[in-house]
Amino acid sequence: MRYFIGNWKMFGVPKSINILNKINYFHSKDKNRQKYKVVITPPYTLIETYAKYFKNKKISIGSQNCYQKDQFSSNTAAVSPFMIKSVGAKYTLIGHSDNRSEGDTNEMLKNKVFFALKNNLKVVFCIGENKIQKKNKKTFNVLKKQLINVLDKKFNQNNIIVAYEPIWSIGTGKIPTKNELKETTIYIKQVLKNIFRKKSPAVLYGGSVDGSNVEMFKEIREIDGFLIGGASKTSKKFIDIIKNYYR
Repeated sequence: MRYFIGNWKMFGVPKSINILNKINYFHSKDKNRQKYKVVITPPYTLIETYAKYFKNKKISIGSQNCYQKDQFSSNTAAVSPFMIKSVGAKYTLIGHSDNRSEGDTNEMLKNKVFFALKNNLKVVFCIGENKIQKKNKKTFNVLKKQLINVLDKKFNQNNIIVAYEPIWSIGTGKIPTKNELKETTIYIKQVLKNIFRKKSPAVLYGGSVDGSNVEMFKEIREIDGFLIGGASKTSKKFIDIIKNYYR
């Protein structure tokens, strides 16, 4: 099973549901539809209406983050995994580089993953190195630390997906070479096997994915799908990625 996960970031109002309608229509007619899952993570403001609308359809709705405590607390503007789940979300991103740069620590991330799993959310855990770390050949070292400091063998690995998003690639149009990406994905899966003591969860790639470069990724069998940023905000670009992947 492949995943095409759209991260809308700070984008979307109620009528943006039209974008999802077009994606859903495409999916319902696509001969390859059994081979992949579509997940969209809109802002918190849209989760409930979108999740209700797509309840019996093929698109799953997730959140872009969650707070590191469960149920209710006195933290202003915080949204817990329990609250996200209660409005119909099925997935949550955790550890996106945007949130790490805003202060998410490994300890906070571990709590987020723990409480998200406890509330039966599927976790898309984001990891990635920056430009300087890549230049200094620290990529593997950085990724390993991000994984082992947060993920725990006690966690339900069936509800965990890992998304490799090199920070230097997000929104820049720069992507790793085919060999780099293949080696990195194999390495991530090896680290995950060591953590969980059995097979690795799915590993996705994210960072400047679009309809024109997705064919290159198709050749890397180790990649289980994509976390898509900018290109998920229009139905045409998102659909083009899926079409060209299965071409």
